[in-house]
Amino acid sequence: MQQAGEPSFRESVDLMFNRAARLMDLSPGLEQKIRVCNSTYTVRFGVRLRGKIETFVGYRSVHSEHMEPVKGGIRFSMAVNQDEVEALAALMTYKCALVETPFGGSKGGLCVDPRQWDEHELEQITRRFAYELIKRDLIHPAQNVPAPDMGTGEREMAWIADQYARMNTTELNAKACVTGKPLEAGGIQGRKEATGRGVQYALREFFRHPEDMARAGLTGGLEGKRLIVQGLGNVGYHAAKFLSEEDGCKVIAVIERDGAVMDPKGLDIEDVRQWMNQSGGLLAGYPGASFVAEGAAVLEEACDILIPAAMEGVIHLGNAARIKAPLIIEAANGPITFGADEILRRNGCVIIPDMYANAGGVTVSYFEWVKNLSHIRFGRMQRRAEEARSRLLVEELERLSADKGLGWSLAQDFKQRFLTGSDELALVRSGLDDTMRIAYQSMREVWHSRQDVEDLRVAAYIVAIDRVAKTYRSKGL
Repeated sequence: MQQAGEPSFRESVDLMFNRAARLMDLSPGLEQKIRVCNSTYTVRFGVRLRGKIETFVGYRSVHSEHMEPVKGGIRFSMAVNQDEVEALAALMTYKCALVETPFGGSKGGLCVDPRQWDEHELEQITRRFAYELIKRDLIHPAQNVPAPDMGTGEREMAWIADQYARMNTTELNAKACVTGKPLEAGGIQGRKEATGRGVQYALREFFRHPEDMARAGLTGGLEGKRLIVQGLGNVGYHAAKFLSEEDGCKVIAVIERDGAVMDPKGLDIEDVRQWMNQSGGLLAGYPGASFVAEGAAVLEEACDILIPAAMEGVIHLGNAARIKAPLIIEAANGPITFGADEILRRNGCVIIPDMYANAGGVTVSYFEWVKNLSHIRFGRMQRRAEEARSRLLVEELERLSADKGLGWSLAQDFKQRFLTGSDELALVRSGLDDTMRIAYQSMREVWHSRQDVEDLRVAAYIVAIDRVAKTYRSKGL
């Protein structure tokens, strides 16, 4: 929702880039090279549906090829436009650099409302869009690797992967042309919930640093913290579920397109999700919580952590001054406009920026891409060897106890956990946790060590732009 006199989403990304670039020692030429979007391909294609030809418009933007392949989701939405896709591609470049995944930034979009078409029709549309991109190498395991985004998921990625395999019958690494696939189509465990899981790990890392919590006026751990979640799609649902079930947070409100439900005692996220599945995605009528028809107003309610997890621009000049949350974590891309960002910072709000907070998706996509290239699932070679070594240790400890008559024994739950080797899901979660911790520490080091860096967003941009610049310099640019 763009307010009058406020920059567009793409302009916001450019302005945020400028804030960081001003504090860096970049030559004007290199700064411009990093800033601009390298290319955008626009495709218009027809599909025969319901007895007539329907024409669709799609985009694939490549922001930076400092590393290849380039990486970025494909979204299906009637709001898709070239400016939005290019801004999202730029964010992907910086996001990949920040979390050290070896990709450039890209993004795709198709102007379609997935709810208007049945599954068979949507498959025809998706395959035709994929065909247009594949024949120009805009989907390719070594050049451009899409993933799910708003309006797409595992199903669409499976269609795209199959379309690529049909058009490249001798390509050994065909499955690596796209990530976010179902497990049976070459996906990886933990990918579907990866972005929400990344939000959880990001908050856990933030709460490990009392100095950072103090900036937001917060104390203690995540236990008991009051959350408001805007958007209960894939990202918002998983973030809310994990934070409430595993970290003891209370989700006091959920905001969706038809309004919001509130309960100061905390909502059961799984129950809310089941209700939405049965009601066609609507919250109205949900029992056991109060319903507020004006959902946007609930963003302004008092809470400890606000999680915007849907569209860009939901916090803008029109409502930023009324936001009470001391900590906002951007689970969506660009949910805070440039103007709102200024107001929130002035009011003492700490913002964990999107390019870090929602990087769980691209991180686990990277793991999936590596899995597809290596043609073996993680854990297959080492899991039982780990278990055998652990069992040797446990058995030796128990033998010593028996020999010496010590009379102690290991707790059963300890033995079970210690004797379980790492499977693919455990390794994916370990890799994601490590990535989110290290990326946060690289941001906070800049945030705390430089007087001219006031917030985490500028710190994130500085870290990311510096890494992209170093790659370009190493290539002789």
